[in-house]
Amino acid sequence: MATQVSSGNEAEKPASKALSRLKAAGIVFTLAGLGLFIYFIYSTGLSEIGEGIAKVGISGFALILFIYLLRVSVRASAWSLSVYGPYELRFRDTFPAVIIGEALSSLIPLGILVSGTAKAVAVRRKLPLVVGLSSVATENIFYSFVTALFISLGSILFLRSFDLDPEYVWLIDVLLVFIVLLLAFVTLMIVRQWHWASGICERLYDRGMLTGILKSGRLQVRLFENLIYGYYRRYPKRFVPILLLQAAFHSLGVVEVLFILSKISGVAQSLTTAFFLETISRLVTIVFKLIPFVIGVDEAGAEFVVKTLAIGAGIGVTLAIVRKARILFWAIVGVVLIVKRGISLKDIRKVHEEVEDIG
Repeated sequence: MATQVSSGNEAEKPASKALSRLKAAGIVFTLAGLGLFIYFIYSTGLSEIGEGIAKVGISGFALILFIYLLRVSVRASAWSLSVYGPYELRFRDTFPAVIIGEALSSLIPLGILVSGTAKAVAVRRKLPLVVGLSSVATENIFYSFVTALFISLGSILFLRSFDLDPEYVWLIDVLLVFIVLLLAFVTLMIVRQWHWASGICERLYDRGMLTGILKSGRLQVRLFENLIYGYYRRYPKRFVPILLLQAAFHSLGVVEVLFILSKISGVAQSLTTAFFLETISRLVTIVFKLIPFVIGVDEAGAEFVVKTLAIGAGIGVTLAIVRKARILFWAIVGVVLIVKRGISLKDIRKVHEEVEDIG
């Protein structure tokens, strides 16, 4: 018994250290992002930013809030379709839960680690927690798949829009072919239900390779495969609607950028420009999600794109700030829902830790 307790403590230490390092990294990145934010505010000038915000106006900001409302709605609809029977979630259940998850993801450092759990906790009165977590994971898989496509396409088009050395053009073409082949392979893998990923992990673990990672990681890979394959067997006709809803989420993001950009610059902007900006914004959000509101880095990414496209200095910073105000508004709505439903952040973290222990 003593040996088992000792083993349990030893297993907990690496996880605890990893979380501590992650928290420390989150603090460092947040401070660096805050420094970047102050720098861009100073270099752009408060008056110029104020003029840009004034051009958007109250009615314009209301429309921006509505566009994001639609974005939340399509993800909530996609989640509703991701629930395994005999359970079900209606739109009125998933919509507030998505807002709660997004609020936690935006407001607190490492919020991305508990946002999915928060969604499941928010609907625990409608279906068992394990079912809620599985449905969230399934929807996230579809979201990640479409997001990867969106970012890859935007990045490739962005690079190809400028004069590059032939070597870079060749490299981009190779990457594009690789992405197409990878997507085709993943599609075939799902249809044929190949368990290659978990099989490789099991072989590596049996041979004593990467045992620290694969001790629980191989089980999570198997769970990942079973979730997708099981869902495909039962609901193959839902795949396309969910993918289209995820695509609509990103498309509405492009529409939002196009509207804000046109308001700030005072002239109509091209759809391609808005697409590039949304692509970079989504990439920055994924890479720097440890930072609340992706403060600083979002402004840096937007400013890089507008300068590259020669739209005008400072427009990217103003664009990012306007979108940050939109995030803040809906985050406040999410906090109100959390308080109203009596959801405790402590309970969410407890559930998240229990799920990690099971994994």
